[in-house]
Amino acid sequence: MKTSATPRIVGREEWEQARAELLTREKAHTRAGDASSAARRRLPMTRMEPVTVVGAEGPVRLIDVFKRRRMLLVYHFMWHAGAPHERQCEGCTHSQVAMNTAVRAYLAERDVSYAVFSEGPWPEIAAYRDFMGWTAPWYSTADSEDTLPAIRNGGDLRCYLRVEDEVFQTYETTQRGIEAMLPTLQLLDLTPYGRQEAWEDSPAGWPQDDESGSWWRRDGRPIAQWAREDETSVR
Repeated sequence: MKTSATPRIVGREEWEQARAELLTREKAHTRAGDASSAARRRLPMTRMEPVTVVGAEGPVRLIDVFKRRRMLLVYHFMWHAGAPHERQCEGCTHSQVAMNTAVRAYLAERDVSYAVFSEGPWPEIAAYRDFMGWTAPWYSTADSEDTLPAIRNGGDLRCYLRVEDEVFQTYETTQRGIEAMLPTLQLLDLTPYGRQEAWEDSPAGWPQDDESGSWWRRDGRPIAQWAREDETSVR
């Protein structure tokens, strides 16, 4: 979306003063986030019943998804059964782009494993993961929904803790709570036009889409899929 509107032009001294005022607010925001994280670390936990999911090597117990680490982060990927790759969820696809091998290595250094769960059939899930070139462990929960609580059909991030032979859930979030997985949004927040979405408080004339996340899909396909060099496997 093009626009001729721009921030007003000022001298360097005035700009430095305005930036300093914003920095005070940014520091307060950071401290508020630290306080929320402190409260999060003090949440109680709830015991998980035994759960089996299906991965590349067949049925796997939830406790084995930890890969012998103490903590586990699980993203629940919204799945459209039977749909072609281009019709799978653009938001969930966006969430996985940054979860590369290096990011998972840093999590592992702090005793945290990462995995993706989805209620779709395993063959479909595996085909999509391979098409996208992702290497994170994925599992189907199609046969375990009765024992694996779900807020929605995906879009959720959950944290688990392993204590000997038992698994406990310690946290969950959804909607904008998963933005920690979307560094694109944090980077856009630093730009003069922001995310360019209607809900943002922006000056008059700033470019804004009416529907949040509408730009995550282009020409009928999630943006990340256009980065794939080999389109021959699209079905």
